Amino acid sequence: PTGDASADGTLALTDGAPADSLAERLAAALDADGIPVHRPELGTLVAVVPADPQARNEARQAVLAVDEEAVRLRGAVKARDGFFTTHCISPYSRYIARWCARRGLTPNQVTTASLLTALIAAGCAATGTRPGFVAAGVLLIVSFVLDCTDGQLARYSLQYSTLGAWLDATFDRAKEYAYYAGLALGAARGGDDVWALALGAMVLQTCRHVVDFSFNEANHDATANTSPTAALSDRLDSVGWTVWVRRMIVLPIGERWAMIAVLTALTTPRITFYVLLIGCAFAAMYTTAGRVLRSLTRKARRTDRAAQALADLADSGPLAQPLAGTTGSLARRLPGIATPAVALLGSLAVVATAALTGFGGVWPVLGAVVYTAASGLAVARPLKGALDWLVPPFLRAAEYGTVLVLAAKAGVNGALPAAFGLVAAVAYHHYDTVYRIRGGAGAPPSWLVRAIGGHEGRTLLVTALAALLSAAQFKVALTVLAGYVAVLVIVESVRFWVAAHKGGAPAVHDEGEPA
Repeated sequence: PTGDASADGTLALTDGAPADSLAERLAAALDADGIPVHRPELGTLVAVVPADPQARNEARQAVLAVDEEAVRLRGAVKARDGFFTTHCISPYSRYIARWCARRGLTPNQVTTASLLTALIAAGCAATGTRPGFVAAGVLLIVSFVLDCTDGQLARYSLQYSTLGAWLDATFDRAKEYAYYAGLALGAARGGDDVWALALGAMVLQTCRHVVDFSFNEANHDATANTSPTAALSDRLDSVGWTVWVRRMIVLPIGERWAMIAVLTALTTPRITFYVLLIGCAFAAMYTTAGRVLRSLTRKARRTDRAAQALADLADSGPLAQPLAGTTGSLARRLPGIATPAVALLGSLAVVATAALTGFGGVWPVLGAVVYTAASGLAVARPLKGALDWLVPPFLRAAEYGTVLVLAAKAGVNGALPAAFGLVAAVAYHHYDTVYRIRGGAGAPPSWLVRAIGGHEGRTLLVTALAALLSAAQFKVALTVLAGYVAVLVIVESVRFWVAAHKGGAPAVHDEGEPA
């Protein structure tokens, strides 16, 4: 009896094959113990269970007919990548990955090289000269090539690790946001202040990622019928060119970095940020609208795990958590749509009062008080509603947006760079929360969340500082707060991931859509 590899990579035995073969017995035993059995797609590889010498010889001939090195190279390329990455980077980066593997380089070393290249690119952009901008654009593309190579090297050489997955994801964000800062510094050397645009780009991009993370976590193990929106998406996927168009318009990392690199080399930092903000805003509206429609038309039943993940992403601190406990009975009586609506209204209250009133007034503080109460009510019941995944993005936009608006209204040199540092430190904490949830480690420890105030505590503190201090003192306070948050979250994060790596935690293989 023989068997062939089916489309999903399982072993399909022909009639007469022993049902108690060793492979089947092992798989059944693992399933019975609750251990998931991974069945990789074999593609053109041959999987045969020969029963006699003739079948064994035929199997050997079939195996020899397959170019395993070509299969290995193709398998090193990430599935469902963007158009730019698929057609402009991966055709040659896979060979760079093989070159690295043959010389004993590790994925983590390539990841670090990508980070260093991006930091050099940011330094070139900070010179504010045309040659510096051109060099920055070229180096940013080189950094992205190395960024693709590290993952391909991991898949080619099977060098997966928990630490490597975290480094790759964390360094991607660090590279992009450091480059934003480099552009802002370069513009300042030419007499143009674009720190507000740089911070706005970081806020928008981070909120986009939070939308992605929240939606995916909410639907990670949800059970439901297929929505009409999802069915339409599947039909569009059957038309080849629409797949690439839809992947390009959401500005994944490849298209986004290519656009930034070209604009840096040919235009000014201000134009670069304008185009980036417009493109990312359109992509955010497109993806969020589609996910809202899918959530409303797909009657999903979300699990306790999904609700806990959303609660962890909310990042509620020492003020919102007690409020959630005292308003639980009220929250359970409200309709399902009330949860995201309350979070949205609270977010609008603090951002609007900060934007529409003068710096140093009490109105933003009152808005932050309303925001704190609303955020506590929003997480007072399990986040299992159709649109409850919108709660974390609303809270992120409120906190980051408030810092941006107040720093801009301070009107003193250095306030916006200090705000940039604060938002970057807080965003690191929020990204780290996502990576821990994805790795099955849960949220960061509660003491850390309390120590950095939670989203509502930080927002209330920033508004109070703006009301009590002068503009110059406010700048110093933002700088101190940014340093405090950065030291706490980075030290705790590094200790956690190093310990997880040494403890043999399972690696996360991210083969999903690029962010």
